[in-house]
Amino acid sequence: MARSRERLSAVRWRQAFDPKGVIMPDITDVKRYLAERGIPVWEFDDPTPTAETAARAVGCSAAEIAKTVLFLVGETPVVVVTCGDVKIKTSMLKQATGLAGKARLPRADEVERHTGYAPGGVCPFLLPEHLRVLIDSSMRRFAKVYAAAGNDHSAVPISADQLLDITGGEEVAVCVPLGDGKQP
Repeated sequence: MARSRERLSAVRWRQAFDPKGVIMPDITDVKRYLAERGIPVWEFDDPTPTAETAARAVGCSAAEIAKTVLFLVGETPVVVVTCGDVKIKTSMLKQATGLAGKARLPRADEVERHTGYAPGGVCPFLLPEHLRVLIDSSMRRFAKVYAAAGNDHSAVPISADQLLDITGGEEVAVCVPLGDGKQP
């Protein structure tokens, strides 16, 4: 119940600054939205588009970086937020969502069209209402993880529970460790 209220709150917040749904949020909007919830946004001079570069900027392990990845399953966009040291298994993703069809990573223009953010800065905050958000259970290994805030020079220290509440996401297990030899 709290998660759906928080997701609805995000939708209303987005409508307040963009009633026509044309302009997508940027880091300023994300900062304002998260500040209302007492969550800071950190900005860096160096770019943070990958788990490795973000980890260097934050001062943590790549595993503690919460990467936000868009997949197209058939024609349906789905966002997965997971740790930087795991890979998303498309078979597990399709099973968790109940969707059929080929699961693929989208082109850069598709990422922007579906999320409003450029690759390297996709974040789980202020996403379009129709976009399904999955939070992988691998993030529960850490008290805090660090998600992007809408560009490739930022990080947001946040817990898995806060991510679930703020995004209205669903907790799933769709990832395996990197290098396990299994095909996605």
